[in-house]
Amino acid sequence: MIEMPPLQFAQTNGIRMGFYEAGPKTDKPPMVLCHGWPELAFSWRHQIKALSEAGIRVIAPDQRGYGVTDRPEPVEAYDIEHLTADLVGLLNHLGIDKAIFVGHDWGGFVVWQMPLRHSDRVAGVVGINTPHTNRAWADPIELLRKRFGEHMYIVQFQDPAHEPDKIFGGRVEQTFDAFMRKPARRPDAPAEEVVAGVGASPRLNLAFPQMIANYDAKHDPRTPILSPEEKQVFVDAFTKTGFTGGINWYRNMSRNWQRCEGLDHTVRVPSLMIMAENDAVLPPSSADGMEKLIPDLEKYLVRDSGHWTQQEKPEEVSAKLIEWRRRRFG
Repeated sequence: MIEMPPLQFAQTNGIRMGFYEAGPKTDKPPMVLCHGWPELAFSWRHQIKALSEAGIRVIAPDQRGYGVTDRPEPVEAYDIEHLTADLVGLLNHLGIDKAIFVGHDWGGFVVWQMPLRHSDRVAGVVGINTPHTNRAWADPIELLRKRFGEHMYIVQFQDPAHEPDKIFGGRVEQTFDAFMRKPARRPDAPAEEVVAGVGASPRLNLAFPQMIANYDAKHDPRTPILSPEEKQVFVDAFTKTGFTGGINWYRNMSRNWQRCEGLDHTVRVPSLMIMAENDAVLPPSSADGMEKLIPDLEKYLVRDSGHWTQQEKPEEVSAKLIEWRRRRFG
């Protein structure tokens, strides 16, 4: 298992944030790697090693609500304004003027917001799986409810009784056994049917809490992407913290939508979109039309990868990040 650099802490935006740093401090602009749900800075272990060995300064935080970083109580403490301001505070702590922000899954939503809200601190943006989009025409939770129904996991995550948190929190190892695998695919299954389970109805498979509640790894034919030691890092972390901090990011989707009214969604920095061929939740097609909002955009497709791209195809993702960073920023 790849070891992480020494754990450090920063006081930022009213919380204590844990982060890992590697590579020469003289390298500019550094790359800040932002994880998704349910992940940690550890999700970037391969990239931290590869990028730092290539002479790139790299910083990977456990974001608000995750791992060793603080988990405030109020749901509103996890809105996009807090999440982006946390990263600004991290740069301030390290004396960094501007950075390239790299985000996967939920981290992608955060990094695409950075140049809209803190343009003076952003040199470039890389989205992995997560596209940049314009503001939705209606509340995103209502749109998801209408399209997928009440059992769609993001709709369930709005539950004030926090039932999803209890389901995941009571089955931590099952959660990572189920999620951290390469997607299964019947030879005749269309890509959109390859969700976090065996090829079946996307409506069924998007009910992630129920999927975890009924999950048995013995009957799962899919290939794990984590070694037993790597899986244990996630299991140990989420056994301590539970899942509420990360799920609270989802509980702010309506609030974020309300509060970004009138915000110019044009991204005016060099940007890279890395897509994964077999990610059914965030398929490559979700990145269609990004060019209209990002004048300086490059796209790259990672073939034969599911959702956990930087862990499923670490060498390819790291190589693309290094190549793009050197070509665009020297």
